[in-house]
Amino acid sequence: MRYIPHTPQDIGEMLQVIGVDSIEELFTQIPLEGRLNRALDIPGALCEPDLLAHMTDLAGKNDIPQGIPHFLGAGVYGHVSPTAVDHLLHRGEFFTAYTPYQAELSQGTLQVIFEFQTMIAEVLGTEVANASLYDGSTGMSEGIMMARRITRRSAALVSEAVHPEYRQVAATYNEGLSTALHTVPMNGDGTTDLAALKEMLGPDVACVVIQTPNFLGCLEEVQAVADLAHENGSLLVAVNNEPTAFGLITPPGHDGADIVAGEGQPLGLPVNLGGPHCGLLGTRKKFIRQMPGRLCGRSKDKNGKDGFVLTLSTREQHIRREKATSNICTNQGLMALAVSIYLTLMGPKGLKQVARTNMALAHHLRKKVNASKSLSLAFPDTAVYNESLVLLPESADKAIEKLEAQNILGGVSIANHYPQWKNGLLINVTERHTMAHVDALIEALEAI
Repeated sequence: MRYIPHTPQDIGEMLQVIGVDSIEELFTQIPLEGRLNRALDIPGALCEPDLLAHMTDLAGKNDIPQGIPHFLGAGVYGHVSPTAVDHLLHRGEFFTAYTPYQAELSQGTLQVIFEFQTMIAEVLGTEVANASLYDGSTGMSEGIMMARRITRRSAALVSEAVHPEYRQVAATYNEGLSTALHTVPMNGDGTTDLAALKEMLGPDVACVVIQTPNFLGCLEEVQAVADLAHENGSLLVAVNNEPTAFGLITPPGHDGADIVAGEGQPLGLPVNLGGPHCGLLGTRKKFIRQMPGRLCGRSKDKNGKDGFVLTLSTREQHIRREKATSNICTNQGLMALAVSIYLTLMGPKGLKQVARTNMALAHHLRKKVNASKSLSLAFPDTAVYNESLVLLPESADKAIEKLEAQNILGGVSIANHYPQWKNGLLINVTERHTMAHVDALIEALEAI
C-alpha cells in the first residue's frame, strides 16, 4: 500500500482547528533539554525509483540455498500451504479490513473470527478458543497469567523442555506481577521429569507448563502431568508450536490440559523472517471470563437471521482498566484469516495426511541416523513427531557452517540454550521434504 503523507495545507488546516500556529507548539510541555534539537542521524529521503532500486539491492543480498530444502525448525516450521490461502488473503475486503468493533458493519470479519475460534478449539481439543494472540510465546505467557487469576496462586512450574525463548518471554511478562517461575528439569529421555515435578508442587503453584511436542521434538505424557497438577489444585497449561501434530496425536485439551496455548504459524503462514505469527489459546468453558483478548459469538437479529457479535472483549480498551484480563491489543486478524482458510481447505482428512507424512519422514530420518556410524539420536527411545535431536561427532555450530557451504540449512544448534548438547543438531522434516532429501542430508552430515 502507498504511504500518502499530509500536505502542508492539510497540516495548516489541522493546526488551525486545534488553535496553534505550528507543530512545534504541540511540544511546549517537553523541556528543551529533553528534546533532540537536531536532525535524526538517518539517510535523506529517496525518490520512488531510487527507493525501489535500493530495496531491490537489499533483497539481492539474501542468499537463498537451492536444491535440498532447509531442515530448520525449533518453533517455526515450513509447511506446504495451498496457493488459495495467499490468493484469498490478498482480496481487498480482507487485506484492508481490520476493525471488528462495529458489528453491524463487520459481519464478514466477525464471521471469520468466529469460524477461526471454532476450528482452533477443535484442533486444540478445548471447549472454547479466543480470537488469537500475537504468537505462541505470548499465548503461553497469557496462559500463565490466566491460571494465576483462576487459582489465586502466585507460582508456575515450567518444564525445561519448553521452548527457551517462550520461557524468556514468560519471565518478562510476569516480572511485574511477581510471579515465581520455577524450572522443572528433564529426564534423560528428553521429557519432563515427573518425579521432580511431584516434589516441586505445592500450595502456591497456580499451574504447570509443558510443551508437546516439546522443544527437543519429544512427545510429553500430557495426561500424567495433568493428573499431578490437578491433585495439587493446580492447572495444566499445555503449549504447542506445531499444531499439525494434532492431525494424529491426541490434542492436549482431550488429555486433561486446562489451558492450551500455541502457535498457528504452521497452519498456512509462511516462514517469513520471524513473523508475523498467530497465537492460539483455548480453555474450558468455565474459565471463559478469564481469557485474554476477544471472543466472537453468533446470535440472532430481530428478524431471526444469524448475526455475529463481539461477545467478550476483556481488554483495557473496552472495560475498566483494573478489570481487564490483558492488554493484548490485536487479534492478528489477517493471520487468523490465513489459518482459517488453510484449515477449511485441508479439513480433518487433510490435516491427518499432513501429520502422517511428517511422522513417516521423521521415522525415516531416525532410521537413517540409527544406521549411521558417526551420528546418533539423543533420545532414541522417545516418541517424536517431526523433529529430532541428532548428536554429531563435532559441535553443531561447526557442522552448520560446513553444511551452509554446500547450500544446505541442516538444522538448528541448541548449544546456546542447552550447553550439555553442544554437538546436538535439531533437525525438522515436514511434507516439504522427501525421503531422498533426508538421505542427502544424512549423507552430507556423515561426510563432514
